[in-house]
Amino acid sequence: MNPGGKKAETHDRIVRAAARAIRERGYAGVSVADVMKDAGLTHGGFYAHFASREAMLEEALDHAAAESMANMNRATAKAAAGQGLEAYVAAYLSDAHLDHAESGCTTAALGSETRLQPPELRKVATRRVKEMADMVARQLPRWGASETHDDALAVMSTLVGAMVIARMVDEPELSSAIRRAAAGFIRAGIAAPKPG
Repeated sequence: MNPGGKKAETHDRIVRAAARAIRERGYAGVSVADVMKDAGLTHGGFYAHFASREAMLEEALDHAAAESMANMNRATAKAAAGQGLEAYVAAYLSDAHLDHAESGCTTAALGSETRLQPPELRKVATRRVKEMADMVARQLPRWGASETHDDALAVMSTLVGAMVIARMVDEPELSSAIRRAAAGFIRAGIAAPKPG
Protein backbone atom coordinates (compact mmCIF):
# COMPACT_ATOMS: atom_id res chain seq x y z
CA MET A 1 0.00 0.00 0.00
CA ASN A 2 1.35 3.45 -0.81
CA PRO A 3 1.97 5.96 2.01
CA GLY A 4 -0.87 8.26 0.88
CA GLY A 5 -3.27 5.32 0.99
CA LYS A 6 -2.14 4.33 4.46
CA LYS A 7 -2.45 7.90 5.70
CA ALA A 8 -5.96 8.20 4.21
CA GLU A 9 -6.96 4.91 5.83
CA THR A 10 -5.67 6.08 9.20
CA HIS A 11 -7.44 9.43 8.78
CA ASP A 12 -10.71 7.60 8.10
CA ARG A 13 -10.25 5.46 11.21
CA ILE A 14 -9.88 8.60 13.31
CA VAL A 15 -12.95 10.22 11.73
CA ARG A 16 -15.05 7.08 12.28
CA ALA A 17 -13.96 6.85 15.92
CA ALA A 18 -14.72 10.55 16.47
CA ALA A 19 -18.11 10.20 14.73
CA ARG A 20 -19.11 7.42 17.13
CA ALA A 21 -17.74 9.33 20.12
CA ILE A 22 -19.54 12.62 19.50
CA ARG A 23 -22.90 10.88 19.14
CA GLU A 24 -22.29 8.80 22.24
CA ARG A 25 -20.66 11.39 24.52
CA GLY A 26 -21.36 14.79 22.96
CA TYR A 27 -18.77 17.28 21.74
CA ALA A 28 -17.48 18.16 25.20
CA GLY A 29 -17.07 14.49 26.08
CA VAL A 30 -14.68 13.84 23.19
CA SER A 31 -10.96 14.28 23.72
CA VAL A 32 -8.27 13.82 21.10
CA ALA A 33 -6.58 11.23 23.33
CA ASP A 34 -9.77 9.16 23.65
CA VAL A 35 -10.52 9.28 19.93
CA MET A 36 -6.99 8.23 19.03
CA LYS A 37 -7.17 5.40 21.56
CA ASP A 38 -10.58 4.29 20.19
CA ALA A 39 -9.05 4.30 16.70
CA GLY A 40 -6.18 2.11 17.95
CA LEU A 41 -3.61 4.87 17.44
CA THR A 42 -1.24 6.91 19.57
CA HIS A 43 -2.09 10.46 20.56
CA GLY A 44 1.10 11.80 18.99
CA GLY A 45 -0.04 11.09 15.43
CA PHE A 46 -3.13 13.29 15.61
CA TYR A 47 -1.65 16.47 14.14
CA ALA A 48 -0.47 14.61 11.05
CA HIS A 49 -4.18 14.37 10.20
CA PHE A 50 -5.91 17.43 11.67
CA ALA A 51 -4.95 21.02 12.37
CA SER A 52 -7.08 21.06 15.53
CA ARG A 53 -9.64 19.19 17.61
CA GLU A 54 -12.31 21.43 16.04
CA ALA A 55 -11.29 20.34 12.53
CA MET A 56 -11.63 16.71 13.61
CA LEU A 57 -15.08 17.40 15.08
CA GLU A 58 -16.26 19.04 11.83
CA GLU A 59 -15.24 15.99 9.82
CA ALA A 60 -16.68 13.66 12.44
CA LEU A 61 -20.04 15.41 12.39
CA ASP A 62 -20.14 15.35 8.60
CA HIS A 63 -19.24 11.65 8.53
CA ALA A 64 -21.76 10.76 11.25
CA ALA A 65 -24.56 12.63 9.49
CA ALA A 66 -23.73 10.97 6.16
CA GLU A 67 -23.77 7.58 7.86
CA SER A 68 -27.17 8.31 9.42
CA MET A 69 -28.56 9.46 6.06
CA ALA A 70 -27.27 6.27 4.41
CA ASN A 71 -29.04 4.17 7.06
CA MET A 72 -32.32 6.00 6.47
CA ASN A 73 -31.88 5.72 2.69
CA ARG A 74 -31.53 1.94 3.09
CA ALA A 75 -34.74 1.84 5.13
CA THR A 76 -36.73 3.75 2.53
CA ALA A 77 -35.21 1.84 -0.41
CA LYS A 78 -36.55 -1.42 1.03
CA ALA A 79 -40.08 -0.02 1.39
CA ALA A 80 -42.91 -0.83 -0.97
CA ALA A 81 -43.99 1.92 -3.35
CA GLY A 82 -45.66 4.74 -1.43
CA GLN A 83 -44.44 3.42 1.93
CA GLY A 84 -41.13 5.30 2.12
CA LEU A 85 -42.27 7.73 4.81
CA GLU A 86 -43.69 4.94 6.96
CA ALA A 87 -40.40 3.03 6.65
CA TYR A 88 -38.39 6.17 7.49
CA VAL A 89 -40.52 6.93 10.55
CA ALA A 90 -40.38 3.30 11.75
CA ALA A 91 -36.60 3.13 11.37
CA TYR A 92 -36.04 6.51 12.99
CA LEU A 93 -38.28 5.80 16.00
CA SER A 94 -37.12 2.19 16.39
CA ASP A 95 -35.71 0.59 19.53
CA ALA A 96 -32.42 0.07 17.65
CA HIS A 97 -32.07 3.80 16.99
CA LEU A 98 -33.10 4.62 20.55
CA ASP A 99 -30.49 2.27 22.01
CA HIS A 100 -27.62 3.14 19.66
CA ALA A 101 -27.11 6.89 19.63
CA GLU A 102 -23.47 6.26 18.67
CA SER A 103 -24.58 5.13 15.21
CA GLY A 104 -27.77 7.19 14.83
CA CYS A 105 -28.98 10.62 13.86
CA THR A 106 -26.58 13.42 14.74
CA THR A 107 -29.40 15.94 15.10
CA ALA A 108 -31.07 13.89 17.83
CA ALA A 109 -27.76 13.14 19.53
CA LEU A 110 -26.17 16.59 19.30
CA GLY A 111 -28.82 19.17 18.44
CA SER A 112 -28.87 21.28 21.58
CA GLU A 113 -25.08 21.13 21.93
CA THR A 114 -24.41 22.14 18.34
CA ARG A 115 -25.67 25.68 18.91
CA LEU A 116 -22.68 26.22 21.22
CA GLN A 117 -20.10 25.07 18.66
CA PRO A 118 -17.95 27.20 16.33
CA PRO A 119 -19.55 28.60 13.15
CA GLU A 120 -17.72 26.13 10.88
CA LEU A 121 -19.22 23.17 12.69
CA ARG A 122 -22.67 24.77 12.69
CA LYS A 123 -22.39 25.17 8.90
CA VAL A 124 -21.85 21.41 8.61
CA ALA A 125 -24.86 20.78 10.86
CA THR A 126 -27.04 23.20 8.88
CA ARG A 127 -26.15 21.57 5.56
CA ARG A 128 -26.91 18.13 6.95
CA VAL A 129 -30.25 19.24 8.48
CA LYS A 130 -31.28 20.58 5.07
CA GLU A 131 -30.34 17.24 3.49
CA MET A 132 -32.43 15.41 6.08
CA ALA A 133 -35.42 17.66 5.36
CA ASP A 134 -34.99 17.05 1.63
CA MET A 135 -34.87 13.30 2.20
CA VAL A 136 -38.06 13.43 4.25
CA ALA A 137 -39.73 15.61 1.61
CA ARG A 138 -39.01 12.98 -1.07
CA GLN A 139 -40.97 10.44 0.98
CA LEU A 140 -44.08 12.60 1.30
CA PRO A 141 -47.16 11.75 -0.76
CA ARG A 142 -47.40 15.30 -2.11
CA TRP A 143 -43.70 15.62 -2.95
CA GLY A 144 -43.25 18.66 -5.15
CA ALA A 145 -46.31 20.53 -3.88
CA SER A 146 -45.73 23.98 -2.39
CA GLU A 147 -46.35 22.84 1.20
CA THR A 148 -44.03 19.82 1.01
CA HIS A 149 -41.03 21.69 2.43
CA ASP A 150 -42.92 22.83 5.52
CA ASP A 151 -44.41 19.36 5.97
CA ALA A 152 -40.92 17.83 5.78
CA LEU A 153 -39.58 20.27 8.38
CA ALA A 154 -42.51 19.42 10.68
CA VAL A 155 -41.98 15.66 10.26
CA MET A 156 -38.24 15.99 10.83
CA SER A 157 -38.75 18.14 13.92
CA THR A 158 -41.30 15.69 15.34
CA LEU A 159 -38.95 12.76 14.79
CA VAL A 160 -35.91 14.47 16.30
CA GLY A 161 -37.85 15.84 19.27
CA ALA A 162 -39.45 12.48 19.97
CA MET A 163 -36.09 10.72 19.91
CA VAL A 164 -34.46 13.30 22.18
CA ILE A 165 -37.25 13.01 24.77
CA ALA A 166 -37.52 9.22 24.44
CA ARG A 167 -33.80 8.91 25.24
CA MET A 168 -34.05 11.40 28.08
CA VAL A 169 -36.70 9.63 30.19
CA ASP A 170 -35.90 6.71 32.46
CA GLU A 171 -39.16 4.80 31.97
CA PRO A 172 -39.16 2.38 28.99
CA GLU A 173 -42.96 2.50 28.75
CA LEU A 174 -42.94 6.29 28.48
CA SER A 175 -40.13 6.17 25.94
CA SER A 176 -42.19 3.78 23.79
CA ALA A 177 -45.33 5.89 24.22
CA ILE A 178 -43.50 9.05 23.10
CA ARG A 179 -42.25 7.37 19.93
CA ARG A 180 -45.61 5.74 19.22
CA ALA A 181 -47.41 9.08 19.66
CA ALA A 182 -44.96 10.85 17.34
CA ALA A 183 -45.46 8.22 14.63
CA GLY A 184 -49.24 8.53 14.95
CA PHE A 185 -49.07 12.32 14.85
CA ILE A 186 -46.99 12.22 11.67
CA ARG A 187 -49.37 9.73 10.01
CA ALA A 188 -52.41 11.85 10.90
CA GLY A 189 -50.75 15.08 9.77
CA ILE A 190 -49.67 13.70 6.42
CA ALA A 191 -53.05 12.10 5.76
CA ALA A 192 -55.03 15.22 6.65
CA PRO A 193 -56.36 17.18 3.67
CA LYS A 194 -54.51 20.41 3.01
CA PRO A 195 -56.45 23.68 2.77
CA GLY A 196 -56.76 25.18 -0.66
